[in-house]
Amino acid sequence: MGVLGALARNLDALVGPGIMLLYPLYASMRAIESPSSLDDQQWLTYWVLYSLITLFELSCWKVLQWFPLWPYMKLLFCCWLVLPIFNGAAYIYEAHVRRYFKIGNYVNPYYNERQRRVLQMMSLDARKSVERFIETHGPDALDKIIRAAEEEAKRT
Repeated sequence: MGVLGALARNLDALVGPGIMLLYPLYASMRAIESPSSLDDQQWLTYWVLYSLITLFELSCWKVLQWFPLWPYMKLLFCCWLVLPIFNGAAYIYEAHVRRYFKIGNYVNPYYNERQRRVLQMMSLDARKSVERFIETHGPDALDKIIRAAEEEAKRT
């Protein structure tokens, strides 16, 4: 029981760096190398949140040492932020941060003017879906859809 107890007491120190630093580092490098910008939001948001948590920890360490569960709470929160099944960092960005910082109107300049106008009108989730569609079918397919929608709008 002594070894298992020691492992349980130090779980945050044993598993924490891998979950909070190594995996996000690896995933961030993959996001940088991927041609899509869809995964960048998750990892940029994660690093901002992780930095805020670390600053909070450094600023309040005297108070936090009175809470023995703090390292485990931090580990669980970081797992929620990092793990792909939760994508917690992207959720926090979409649900809380984005409404205060309406910078989400930026659209990649490699789209033509018509495509940029259409993409700027969409929500971020819709824009992500359209960008996946463009990656799969090419920008010409989006132009065909836009033209068909414009013709439909003229008829009504």
